[in-house]
Amino acid sequence: MTPTDTSVQALRRLDTASPDFNREFDDLFARISAESAEIDQRAGEILDDVRRRGDEAVLDYTRRFDRVDAVNMRALEIPAEALQAALASLPVPQRDALEEAASRVRSYHARQLEHVGRAWEYRDSDGSLLGQKVTPLDRVGIYVPGGKAAYPSSVLMNAIPAHVAGVEDIVMVVPTPGGERNPLVLAAAAVAGVHRAFAIGGAQAVGALAYGTATVPRVDKITGPGNAYVAAAKRRVFGICGIDMIAGPSEILIIADGSTPAEWVAMDLFSQAEHDELAQSILLCPDGGYIDRVEAEIRRLLPGMERRAIIEASLAGRGALIKVRDLAQACALSDRIAPEHLELAVAEPRPLADRLRHAGAIFLGAYTSESLGDYCAGPNHVLPTAGTARFSSPLGVYDFIKRSSLIEVSAAGAQSLGRIASVLARGERLEAHARAAELRLDGFVRKAQP
Repeated sequence: MTPTDTSVQALRRLDTASPDFNREFDDLFARISAESAEIDQRAGEILDDVRRRGDEAVLDYTRRFDRVDAVNMRALEIPAEALQAALASLPVPQRDALEEAASRVRSYHARQLEHVGRAWEYRDSDGSLLGQKVTPLDRVGIYVPGGKAAYPSSVLMNAIPAHVAGVEDIVMVVPTPGGERNPLVLAAAAVAGVHRAFAIGGAQAVGALAYGTATVPRVDKITGPGNAYVAAAKRRVFGICGIDMIAGPSEILIIADGSTPAEWVAMDLFSQAEHDELAQSILLCPDGGYIDRVEAEIRRLLPGMERRAIIEASLAGRGALIKVRDLAQACALSDRIAPEHLELAVAEPRPLADRLRHAGAIFLGAYTSESLGDYCAGPNHVLPTAGTARFSSPLGVYDFIKRSSLIEVSAAGAQSLGRIASVLARGERLEAHARAAELRLDGFVRKAQP
C-alpha cells in the first residue's frame, strides 16, 4: 500500500448536526457563474465579428486562439474520408470499444424515441381530428471540447441521438490547438454519423454555426459543452438558433451507507474532480468512520494520479465530505443540490432512487460507477449542471425533434367550437377572430356592411 501523503490538502468536512451547517452548506454550493462579465462581453464581440466577417473572422480567431494558421476555411474542414481513415487506423481494442459504446448509446436513444418521439392523433365525437406531428430538426451543430483533453465520448453523446431522431445534417466543430487532430475524436464522428466536421472551436465556432458563413452552414440548434466562452456564446445566440443548455463545471454527489469499498468511492470522487479545478465532488454518509476511511483512501491514491494538481484543487476548493443524520436526510440534501451526477453507493439503491426528485443522472449500486455512464452505459452524459436538474433533463432525442399540433375541424365541430371561439374572441375585442369563426356557423347571417 502506498503510504499516506500528508502534503495533500485537507478536505472540507461538514456535519449536519453542527449549528453552522446551513451556512457552511450554502457557502459550499454557492453557484459559480458560467462566465464573468468580461468573458460575456468578449464572447459578444467575437460573435458580432463572425456575423459581420464570416469565414475571415473565424480564421483570424482560430489563428489567434488555436495557433492554426489556415489559408482558408476549406483547410479547416475535416473531410469524411479523414473520419473513416481515423476509424480504420485505431488499434483493434480501441475501435471495438468505441463501436460497442456507440451501439449501446444508439440502442438507448432508439428506445427513448419510441416513447417520446411518435406522432399521434384521434377524432373526437364530432369527427374533428386532433393530434401531433413529430419532425426532426433539419440541421444541428455539435460542439465537442478539445482544449484540456479530447472527448470522443462527447461526439457519441451529441451526434447519435441527433442521428436517431432523424436529423439529416449533423455538423461537428472541435478545436484543435496547435493543429493536432485527435484520431479517436475523428473516428467517433465516423461511427456516430457526423456529416460535416470543422477544426474550429470557441465562441467563433458557435457564431459560425449560429449565423452561418460562406463555408460553415447555419444550423437550427447547437448542443454540446464547452468552456466559459462557449457557454457565453451559446447563451447569446439562443433565439437565433436553439441550444441544449448552458453547461457549468461538472459535479458528482455520492450518497453512501458504508457498504461500498472506500477506495471505489474515493476514485469516483476523483472521476469528476479531474475534469477541472471548478468541478465539484461531494460525499454524503451517515457513518463517520466510513467517511474517515474514504478520506484516507483519497490521501493514499491522490499522489499517484496523473491529473493530481487538478483533482487536488477541485477537492480543496469545492469538494466536501458531509456526515448526515441518516439516508433520508442525505436524500433531502441531494434534492436541495440537484446534482449533475448522483451515485447511490448503498446496499439497497432503488428505495432511495424512488424518493429522489432532482438529478441529471442517477447511478444505482456499488458497481455503477459514474464513468460507465460517461462512456458506454447508453444514457446520455450531457447533463444539467449547477442545480438546473430541478427543471432540465439530459440531452436526448427530444432535443432534436419538434412537435407540430394537428387540427382538422369537421363541419359539425365548427358549430360548437365556433360559438365558443366567437364569445371568447369578442370578450378580447378581437372582431376578426370572432367573425372568422362565425362565418362557418350554419345559418349565420352576415351583417350589412356600412
